[in-house]
Amino acid sequence: MCYCFVVQMEGYPIVTDGDSIKQQERHYYLLSELQTLVKDLPSSFQQRLSYNTLGDLALALIDGTVYEIVQGLLDIQHLTEKNLYNQRQKLHCEHQALKQDLTRRHKEALLSCKSHNLALLKSNQQAEQEALEVRVREEQRMMDKKIVVEIDQKVTDQQNTLEKAGVPGFYITTNPQELTMQMNLLELILKLQQKESQYGLL
Repeated sequence: MCYCFVVQMEGYPIVTDGDSIKQQERHYYLLSELQTLVKDLPSSFQQRLSYNTLGDLALALIDGTVYEIVQGLLDIQHLTEKNLYNQRQKLHCEHQALKQDLTRRHKEALLSCKSHNLALLKSNQQAEQEALEVRVREEQRMMDKKIVVEIDQKVTDQQNTLEKAGVPGFYITTNPQELTMQMNLLELILKLQQKESQYGLL
């Protein structure tokens, strides 16, 4: 239903089409939904999410743009996680192949080895085995470090994007408590988006 008001001011009629009222109604609705959803969060976070913070969050969600931004960020995050997982799996497979190849070569060498050279061969093989294990551990460590750096960068990108979009509670931080707070805020946004989609409000 569309409201229409005519305000008489210095002889000029100013017509407002009810958009501001619709926005106000939507703001109240979103705020009410957020207040309900907050009850599912741990009490320590409930205390930090004041009425004003939830009001600001509801305001940021009015036109649905933030939902789209969050969805876009999640899609990028999932792609990044999948890509990093695939890279790690690839490295793991390469390491398995190296180990199998080394084991095979060692077996072949032992079979064709003269008994007086056996002790020396076993010693060399042991050293080769240990060197491979050191290499594998180091490459895995480097890969895990790269994964952590990339994920941290994605978190920073998300914080930056949401801060620029005017979503309250979002800014660049590495504080674990603040990160948990931001994750809870994202959870609220996603749950609300899901509910609105379900009821065809978006």
